[in-house]
Amino acid sequence: MNFNDFAKSISKIENIELPGSASHYKMIPSFRRKELEANGIVNKNTKKAAVMALFYPDISYNTNLLLILRNTYKGIHSNQIALPGGKVEKEDESLLATALRETYEEVGADPNNIRVIRHLTEIFIPPSNFEVTPYLGLYQKERPFLLQKEEVAALVEVSLYDFMDDSKIIYQKLSTSYADNVEVPAFKLNGYTVWGATAMMLNEIKELFKQVL
Repeated sequence: MNFNDFAKSISKIENIELPGSASHYKMIPSFRRKELEANGIVNKNTKKAAVMALFYPDISYNTNLLLILRNTYKGIHSNQIALPGGKVEKEDESLLATALRETYEEVGADPNNIRVIRHLTEIFIPPSNFEVTPYLGLYQKERPFLLQKEEVAALVEVSLYDFMDDSKIIYQKLSTSYADNVEVPAFKLNGYTVWGATAMMLNEIKELFKQVL
């Protein structure tokens, strides 16, 4: 889809009610859904983070979504596909400031060229004890992106067409931080399996898009 046409259509979602947890729960294992519904956020010391779902034009001016492959490290989210973003730092004035700062640091997207459409529904991630606030943004220019090699192994540039394709939602058995060999719903994008909190956020975006595209 042409990026200019996409940007005009997406503006309509600013006043649409968010699908919220109903869209999230479609992308998590049944036992994890029951746990979240029963307990919610139980830790008062929950850490805060923010991420950016960034849509931008490629060289043909078709619309893409930017994802990242995190480096391998000793941590829960090692070597996973994610949205650019990270934890709140003391200097951040808001969660949006966190999302913009982290997106700049990780992929080099200038905040001055990002048009933020809106925030999305927060997600609590029990294994890491983070509450993550996603934002939806339009990057007003073509590449180049510049990845932060300390944290980002690769950029994953997904076409809007593939993102909206329902056949890209699969079920795959994975070993997670809380269970071994469990079947989880996921997106299969550019050969990568996108699951967990990132898949939950993407599903809310996809359901929003279906209302305006």
